[in-house]
Amino acid sequence: MDMITDITARRAALTPDRAAFHRVETGETVSFAALEDRCARAASVLAGRGVKAKDRVAILCRNRVEFFEALFACAKLGAILAPLNWRMPARELSDLLADCDPVLLLAGAEDAEAAAEAAAPTGLTCVDLEEDWPSARNAAPPHPGRPAWPGDEPWYLIYTSGTTGRPKGVIQTYRMALVNYVNISQAIGLRDGDATVNFLPLFHTAGINLHTLPVLMAGGLNHILSGFDAGAVLKLIDEGRLDVMLCVPAVYRELSVHPAFESADLTRLRHWACGGAPMPDVLIETFAARGAVVCNGFGMTETGPTAFLMDREHALAKIGSVGKPQLLIEARIATPDGAPLPTGETGEVQFFGPGLTPGYWHREAETASLFTADGWLKSGDLGRFDADGYCFIAGRIKEMYISGGENVYPAEVENVLDEHPAILEATVTGVPDEKWGEVGCAHLILHTGKSVTDEALRAWCRERLAGYKMPRHFLRADDFPRTAAGKVQKHLLPRPEGVE
Repeated sequence: MDMITDITARRAALTPDRAAFHRVETGETVSFAALEDRCARAASVLAGRGVKAKDRVAILCRNRVEFFEALFACAKLGAILAPLNWRMPARELSDLLADCDPVLLLAGAEDAEAAAEAAAPTGLTCVDLEEDWPSARNAAPPHPGRPAWPGDEPWYLIYTSGTTGRPKGVIQTYRMALVNYVNISQAIGLRDGDATVNFLPLFHTAGINLHTLPVLMAGGLNHILSGFDAGAVLKLIDEGRLDVMLCVPAVYRELSVHPAFESADLTRLRHWACGGAPMPDVLIETFAARGAVVCNGFGMTETGPTAFLMDREHALAKIGSVGKPQLLIEARIATPDGAPLPTGETGEVQFFGPGLTPGYWHREAETASLFTADGWLKSGDLGRFDADGYCFIAGRIKEMYISGGENVYPAEVENVLDEHPAILEATVTGVPDEKWGEVGCAHLILHTGKSVTDEALRAWCRERLAGYKMPRHFLRADDFPRTAAGKVQKHLLPRPEGVE
């Protein structure tokens, strides 16, 4: 894996007339031959703008084919793409630009104003993806590109969501892309010509890698939506136009409450996967009742991302598990300093393998702290293996709280609350308490038209949880602050009245 071939060039040679992308909103279809032509011409556009090997090119846009043109154009030149989070205000975007120090900024029409404002202090040139990019690309000659792409070379940066601090640029290499292709392909049984849908944000690893890049590498079709649309996704499924798909739990919830959910033929999609956050048991059961077996998974931007994925055969029997480590990655449960723990004990999930990030962009100290002394990547997540080798994730280390001397893992409590018929989604945090040190605070989103008293919730929990695990406080909300992956940003949740 020291060298990777030019992916779009090879796919164009293998399946030139096959469709690579289909833009759902416009009906535009781009073949693999056309994609390679666009990417080669885009490389000439970037080179003409002064982009050289190792330079960064920032991009701020919603989901579109042009993002992938820029991604592969950078690969042909040896440049590094830096996707930016369009949910951020201009001030935060300026911080990301300062961190990656790009020579050019590409922006979609929806984000052109924010891009211009963020770039203004540095005088960075902005290129409009709707107007400037297509005309310049079509007029440029195809760039010959590089004969091969070094496996350990940075290809793009993915900035962390910043749930625990300032965003860090996670370096993504060409080797990581290939390892992820192997890991996810064998896990889901990816076939030549399979189709998926791309709607998860492209500044997040799932938007690029689950399953878009693997499907493209396999010669499959990516339907592109500019953003998530439950009705459009269900329509694609019902029409039999999707074979494999990964969603985050928030998306599965939206699909389950959409009016078309009950009539859509979910069995027409072969493999359902979930990642980004824990999938509640009750939601898995809801889809299973309609013939859709959702396979829970777990990975990180730093792992490329595929690490664990549940096999379909055991998804319901081992409900709540994220499965086993995939082919090209090893996982262990250990103490934070790297001492392995036996089966059944809860500890930190740590990883080893060829698909791990080399580190964070220009963050030597934080890169060093990411790994144990013997080279295993520390996830910061708690988990345990059962006797059959299946992993169960208990949540972030920092989310665990201690009540009356007992460890409480919020994921377990959340799962119990999610089963209540009035609750659409629950998330639990630990808050200070004079008597017990810490107690649970449950934040709840209720189903439309439903209500439930605190006392009824306490009774529900009392039947299903040990006393020290029961939340002391219950707060209602219309929604939670979330990352791009749908993870709840627990540090932004309010505390109960009177709790400091």
